[in-house]
Amino acid sequence: MELDLNNPQDFTLDNVKRLIASKDDSVDRQLRVTLNGIAYISDKVGGDDVMELAFRLETWDAKNSYSGVAASNDQRHITRIYNCLKLNWPKPSSSYIDVY
Repeated sequence: MELDLNNPQDFTLDNVKRLIASKDDSVDRQLRVTLNGIAYISDKVGGDDVMELAFRLETWDAKNSYSGVAASNDQRHITRIYNCLKLNWPKPSSSYIDVY
């Protein structure tokens, strides 16, 4: 699943929840935003393949409830991610965001 941060009908709290639920918590993951404003959860983490990114969040270690259905039901977690995306698009504070 992807979210277009440029489209207010796509970039909603409910869709951030769906994005988080779209990938389980079995492996390390990373939320990334492309230069065009497309947010997605990547299986590539850390500094791998970052040339086309506007920014990325810290790597979410497996089994720590950052992604998956359980994580998507944590309203505080979802709100923090939504606010982080909103604050950093289209002008990110950094290309790597680890505090949000």
